[in-house]
Amino acid sequence: MATVALESTADGVILPVRAQPGSRKNAVTGVHDSRLKVAVTQVAEKGKANDAIAAVLAEALDLKPSQLQLVSGATNPLKKFLVTGMSHQELDERIMKLVGS
Repeated sequence: MATVALESTADGVILPVRAQPGSRKNAVTGVHDSRLKVAVTQVAEKGKANDAIAAVLAEALDLKPSQLQLVSGATNPLKKFLVTGMSHQELDERIMKLVGS
């Protein structure tokens, strides 16, 4: 069973993401190397794909956009988002429900 390597911090939970900009659709497509895989139609330029990824994550995980903050990987497909206002366990449960494992 593929799991996402969440990290608890004093500020919230770090969610590792593998971005797939320039895809055919906006969606969470699964788990790859312990990271949540997120495909977006937006191309990777001037932070547009990062904004699109945050929007897809917010919708898929039922979060407010203000609960997500990109903390690393702004110009890299391997990103980390800080999720606030939610426990490690609750986020893990939402991810499991989302990726169906």
